[in-house]
This record gives sequence, C-alpha cells and structure tokens, in this order.
Amino acid sequence: MKIIRARILGFCAGVRRAVLAAEKSLSENTNGQVYTLGPLIHNPVALENLARQNLKILSEKEISSLQTDDTVIIRAHGVPPETETAIRERGVNVVNATCPLVTQSQKRAAEFARNGYVIFFAGDKNHGEVIGIEGYARKSASENHKELNFILVKDAGELKAEIAVLSEKGKISQNSKIVLLSQTTFSIKTFESLKSELKSSFPCAEIISSICPATHERQDALRELCSKVDGVIVIGGKTSANTNRLFMTAQNLCKKAVLIEKPEEITDEIRREFSLFETVGITAGASTPDDTIAAVEEQISRTV
Repeated sequence: MKIIRARILGFCAGVRRAVLAAEKSLSENTNGQVYTLGPLIHNPVALENLARQNLKILSEKEISSLQTDDTVIIRAHGVPPETETAIRERGVNVVNATCPLVTQSQKRAAEFARNGYVIFFAGDKNHGEVIGIEGYARKSASENHKELNFILVKDAGELKAEIAVLSEKGKISQNSKIVLLSQTTFSIKTFESLKSELKSSFPCAEIISSICPATHERQDALRELCSKVDGVIVIGGKTSANTNRLFMTAQNLCKKAVLIEKPEEITDEIRREFSLFETVGITAGASTPDDTIAAVEEQISRTV
C-alpha cells in the first residue's frame, strides 16, 4: 500500500504564528500564569500539548481575576475590542496572536460600519472570529450611527430572507451602501452563491471575499490528492471549520474518507477498510500540528 500526503496540509501561517507565540510566552514567563482567552486554535491535540507546558484557558468571566504578572494571549481567531480592553485594564502582559488576515477583516468591517454600510457577513454566528469581527463593526458604528446593520448569513436562502425582511422594514434599498464580507474559513462555493444572490437584488453591492488562501490551497491540494488515491484520512479538530470542509470534500470525491483528531482514533475497522486500498491519501486541517500528521502516517504504515 502506498501513502501519499496532500501537496499542502497542516498548520497555516496564522496558526503556526499563534502556537509559536504561545510557546515563546511559556518559555519567557517565570512569574505569572500564561493564559489564552478561549482555545488558542481549533485543535485538541495542539491544545493538550500546550496545556502540558502549563498554558491555561481563560474565560471572559475570569478576566477580573488576572494578576499583573500574568500573560494573556489573544487567540488566532481574535476577540471583540471591548474584551481586549478589559484584559489590558488588568495591567497584564498581552500578546496579540490574532491571525493577520483576521485583523485585516476586523479593520475592514469597522471601516464599512463607520461609513454606514449594511454589512452582510458570511459566517458561523458561534465562531470566535465572527464574534470578534462583529464586535469591531459595532464599536465603530456606535460613533456615527444609532443602529448597525450587521447581518450574519450562512447561505443564499438565508440571505434572500434577510433582504426581504430589511426591505419590508425600509432598512435597505437600492440607495443603500451594501457590502458582503466573509469569515476567513468560509466555503468558497457558498460564498459565490451568496455573491450571486446579493448582486441579483443589489447590482451595486460591494463584494469582498475574506476567505484565507490557506483554505483554497488545502481544498485544491485535496482535490488533486483524491484523483490519485482510493481513500483519504483527514486529520484535524472536529470543531474546526476548515477541517470539516476538507472532510466533506474527501467524502464527495473518494470511496472512503475518515476524520480523526489523533492516531489513537484509527480503529481496527478503519485499518481493515484502508488495507483494501492500493493508495491512501492524508490531508490535514490548518490547525493540525506536524507531529500529529507524522504520527498518523506512521500508524497507518505500521498497522495496515
């Protein structure tokens, strides 16, 4: 059996930057505790490794308990501005590990809000990145506008329904300034359908895709991989948006695809199924550590 890795897989630049920032803070901080506000990234294996180095996860309600010698790392997905302000007011050392692309999205959303745009945002309402970006938009809008239209949508059907409601209430018209933005890990295909739906109602609407190139690259590399293999193992956090989209693509393009977070999840059943294939592919989400990918590959090579 032959094992092939996807041409591009694993840590993206933003995630690697956040993990390195955490490791540096842990090695340098000798007095206080090092925290991240919420999980640093969406990968339990990486988080477990950092926890063993004494990195702790802080919740917002625990901010008031911070001590001046402590260090707080702002996670790769970013946080709302008021949350960062609350942390800095405690006098702690703050390390901003927000992905640069997310920071760009925060600034962009704030600028559109400041200029009175109706902002349609393609993303998951429960995702940390989206919560942070919306926070920046709301803070900026409060300076010049009594109300901010920041509308989260997940697909074209939801966008169409939102437009109907806003139109009926007189909150949107052909004279409105309108923009469509997106979460960095949003589906490219779904974003294109949102773009078509918005343009059909508002031809002058501005469309700005904030989807990270790493998302495109891993999807493209996976499609190439699927043309060469019989089955695919997708490695990554099960709460990771980009990892789950990789898994969906693999399911659509291959005879067999499985999603695992760590080597220990390779069961006897998975071994039996993959042992029937001549060629097996491996890909991994943008938050998956290099050593986890290597361990999975070694496990498959040894046991199949």
